[in-house]
Amino acid sequence: MSDEGESPPAAHPPDSHIGADVFEESMGPGSSFAHLYRGEIHRMKSWRERLDRTSNWAITLMAGILTWSFSAQSHPHYIILLGVVTLSIFLSIEARRFRAYDIWRSRVRMFQQNVFAYALDPEGGVIDDDWRQKLGEDYRTPNLKIPFEEALAHRLRRVYLPLFLVMLVAWVIQLTAYADQAGLVASASVGGIPGNIVVALVAGFYATLGVVALRPRDWHVNGELIPSDVTGWEPTDT
Repeated sequence: MSDEGESPPAAHPPDSHIGADVFEESMGPGSSFAHLYRGEIHRMKSWRERLDRTSNWAITLMAGILTWSFSAQSHPHYIILLGVVTLSIFLSIEARRFRAYDIWRSRVRMFQQNVFAYALDPEGGVIDDDWRQKLGEDYRTPNLKIPFEEALAHRLRRVYLPLFLVMLVAWVIQLTAYADQAGLVASASVGGIPGNIVVALVAGFYATLGVVALRPRDWHVNGELIPSDVTGWEPTDT
């Protein structure tokens, strides 16, 4: 009690309904929902630009390595293989960035499919009846929605598989054009590693790329350009 003999006022309990009606207003340009959607578009765009920068660096590096490798006959063939290793590093970086980018992209698609599409054509219904709950949970605890191996497959199909194939063709051309009478396999040796082992490692690496990129799978990502029956919010092992 205070000095005057009066009890202090009781603390008001937190309002459990705060924000409950924030999205019940008109979906006009100034609504809270519209501002949220603009914010998600901006974050998605920022991560999209990060993906593009990684791809640009990979293409620039590949072009530089190929230019240097074919500028003189004395240049060793394994420089191209080092370029393949570097491309692999860029691919892994871009796959991780793609998983982060998909957090914002999946939210944007959730808005588009269940809010804007319904507003334009109510008879079409919504894609996911639980979209509000899923979005609320994702805002509380953002989660990666696609596994790393699937992200690798996406980036391989869209960008990196053609780059790896160009590097492979360039490597074979350099071995056949600049090799002596020893033959392609013998000329593929690197230091003390025999050529047949080098060729086997390269073949195994490219076979792995082909399996990752082209094997049949159930896609977890849902995008405008990828036909899919999923919403992008299905549980998956990450």
